[in-house]
Amino acid sequence: MQGIKTLLMASCLTLSLAMPAMANDHGTAEDMGDMTPHDMQKEHGGQTFHMFRLEADTGTDRGESVHSWDLDGWIGTDENKLWLKSEGEHNDGELEEAEIWALYSRNISTFWDAQAGIRYDFEPESTAYLTLGFNGLAQYYFETEAHVFVSEHGDVTARLRQENDLLLTQKLILQPYAEINLSAQDVPEQDIGAGISDGKIGLQTRYEFTRKFAPYVDIHYGRKFGETASIARSEGEEKDELVGAIGLRLMF
Repeated sequence: MQGIKTLLMASCLTLSLAMPAMANDHGTAEDMGDMTPHDMQKEHGGQTFHMFRLEADTGTDRGESVHSWDLDGWIGTDENKLWLKSEGEHNDGELEEAEIWALYSRNISTFWDAQAGIRYDFEPESTAYLTLGFNGLAQYYFETEAHVFVSEHGDVTARLRQENDLLLTQKLILQPYAEINLSAQDVPEQDIGAGISDGKIGLQTRYEFTRKFAPYVDIHYGRKFGETASIARSEGEEKDELVGAIGLRLMF
């Protein structure tokens, strides 16, 4: 009996000491009742965050200089984000590709967002697109972007991109990646044929001095397929490319 009394007294003492700490960590019911909807949202992960990644590099393809950029990032909450993207390429002094995206991104399941918005191409042809798709983490940690585009002229195209980070050390990272573009029809003004139009595979090797600052070496092979390749040959262009480049990744 004496042991039970001692146990009860110890339990009561422990509970009395824990109550103030619990109140400090989580707030009392009265405090919670005083919270505004905005405060409640912040308590449940509704804070506004942002993350942007910029990669810029310079290299060569069969002796011709190639310069490219890729800006990718978002601002918003865990559930709702504004997703922004821009990428392009200078080839031998001429701007060959340039595009910008602005999408609403909504979290629909763990690691996956559904996206909708617009994409605008400045080169090779000034064209606006309605954009629908998904962005997330597929099996085996492959970061995946899958989007369908409907142009202002009614043309339907699609793009799938995947990449994965393989850590050799905590700072030295290999990133294999692959991208493929498809078209539902011929798009003569952009020299695109129906079917799989082009694709590329590559490997980026970067050294992260910090997460925000990482120089890299990138090698990729790109190729046009089917009717798109035939159009390129008829215009005296190469149907493939092999680009080696050095660049810098910044995150902010």
